[in-house]
Amino acid sequence: MPYCTLELIILVIIPSLLLAFPLVQVNAFSSFFIHHFNRNRPSHIQQAFFHKHNQKESSLNMYSAATSKIARSSVGKLTPATTSFFLCDIQERFRPLMFNSDTIISTSKYLTSVATSLSIPIIATQQYTKVFGPTVTDCFENGQEGIDLLLQNSYSNDGDDSGDDTTQKLKIFEKKKFSMMTEEVTNYYTNSKGMLGRENVVLFGIEAHICVQQTCLDLIEMGKNVHLVLDCVSSQQGYDREVALKKMENAGAYLTTAQSLAFMLMESADHPNFKEVSKLTVAHMKLPNQFNDSYK
Repeated sequence: MPYCTLELIILVIIPSLLLAFPLVQVNAFSSFFIHHFNRNRPSHIQQAFFHKHNQKESSLNMYSAATSKIARSSVGKLTPATTSFFLCDIQERFRPLMFNSDTIISTSKYLTSVATSLSIPIIATQQYTKVFGPTVTDCFENGQEGIDLLLQNSYSNDGDDSGDDTTQKLKIFEKKKFSMMTEEVTNYYTNSKGMLGRENVVLFGIEAHICVQQTCLDLIEMGKNVHLVLDCVSSQQGYDREVALKKMENAGAYLTTAQSLAFMLMESADHPNFKEVSKLTVAHMKLPNQFNDSYK
């Protein structure tokens, strides 16, 4: 066989085949060809092949290590100390327009109550409040009075109420950017003392395909673990919501439900706030859930 043809096989075809095989098979496959082409070949051909082989093997090993690291980084568990709640743009102007809006609002109230019970800070945003109005007060226990109370109080590092402002119970930010991750929110979330170590974000609100989706993708790019509450995320059109949820899941977001994450956060019936959260859950389950209608 002419050496030019042999070089073509060694330098082009074989490295391509190496990439096409699964990693375990590549090792055996490449070892066979190294042994075969090491016999009676000019040294410059051997060197060229070994150089190509080592490059491909190095790339495959790096890929394997990277995927293993991703798999180990998070399995979607939540704890109060490592979690924050993000409430996205549930505002009065959108209230009559949203798909399953009644359930979105009642579930928001459940989530903010759970967060308060478990001493988890809430970050809320309002998209151009002058036009779209304030956050729907029904998203919080005791309406506007409850919102004002949360805005005025904070948690200490051990989760008890205190006079310092290291972890404010509720922060509301004005925005025009679609994503919640404005410069102001990002600075608060990444640099505020009370937010340190809170790598898990429970994200809920509207609209799924615009503000929620862009927030989700921004947070994932920041390396955060995003948990989307499916019974508290919506758009004006159901199809927009459906497609957005698929995209966010494919990007790495965890899909969950309000009740599921509430009990994951407690982990055990021995949790000191188990009875309080259970009472909230029972009351919430008595309300209509429009997302359940499709299963009837």
